[in-house]
Parts: sequence; structure tokens; C-alpha cells
Amino acid sequence: MAGGEVAPAILQAYLDTLALVERLHRLLLDVIKDEFERVGALEINPVQALLLFNIAGNEVTAGELKSRGYYQGSNVSYNLKKLVEAGYMHHQRSDTDRRSVRVRLTPKGHMLRETVAAMFARHAETLEQREVVSLDTLDALNHALRRMERYWTDQIRYIY
Repeated sequence: MAGGEVAPAILQAYLDTLALVERLHRLLLDVIKDEFERVGALEINPVQALLLFNIAGNEVTAGELKSRGYYQGSNVSYNLKKLVEAGYMHHQRSDTDRRSVRVRLTPKGHMLRETVAAMFARHAETLEQREVVSLDTLDALNHALRRMERYWTDQIRYIY
């Protein structure tokens, strides 16, 4: 194609992928919310639950949450504060840099994380049993999404 023209098929496929990724993220949050309502865990929201799940047994700074891919949102301080107040996370100021705070899950946080982990395990098993999607398909999908992630990361790097 000449002069910046885009083939309509690739453009439409790309736009469909973008919409699907966004819808899937919102659906994931709804699935977590429904699971929490089912088990009576109403103290935290799905975004906070994913944060607990992703941190797992690690101890990290707030800044590391994004760099390690544990948190995708924009209001990390708010969510950390709520998790600490609710007793799901422990925070401690660094002895060397008083501006830096390290966080880790409390036993209560680990229990809630296990609820999310068990739900994800059930989903994975059901996907396989019902032949919704195979391991090979998931591997290929993950490979393609990682390539898109690298592409977008490169786009951001080249802007600055």
C-alpha cells in the first residue's frame, strides 16, 4: 500500500482486537465481582483483588507494581491505602528512603488471593474440559498478545 494507506482487512482485525481486549478486561473484573458476591467477600473491589493476586508472596514498592505488571490502573495509591485499611496488605516505609513504601500481603490478603487463584484454576479446568479453548490455542494467543505488548511498548518509547 502506498503513502500510509492501510489494508481494510488488517485495520478492521486490529480494531476488533482492541475492542475485544478492552471488553475482556471489563468482563474479567465482572467475573471477579460475581465470585466475591458468591462467597461474601464484599470488602474490596475486583481491581484490588487482582492486585492481591498479582503480588502473591512478593514484597514490592508501589512503583514496582506497574513496572512488574502487577497493576494496570492509574490510582495505585488509593487502592493500596484501601487494602492496608481493610487488613489485606501490610506496608512499611523503607529505612533508607522514607519516601518509599514496601507492601506485602497479610494472612487475610493471602486468603483472599487464594479465592481468586481457585476461581482461575476452576476456569482453566473448565475451558479444557468443555473444549472452549485448547492449551495450544492459549499459547498461540499469549504469544500474539506479547508481541502486541512489545509493539505498543516500542511505540511509547519512540515517542519520547
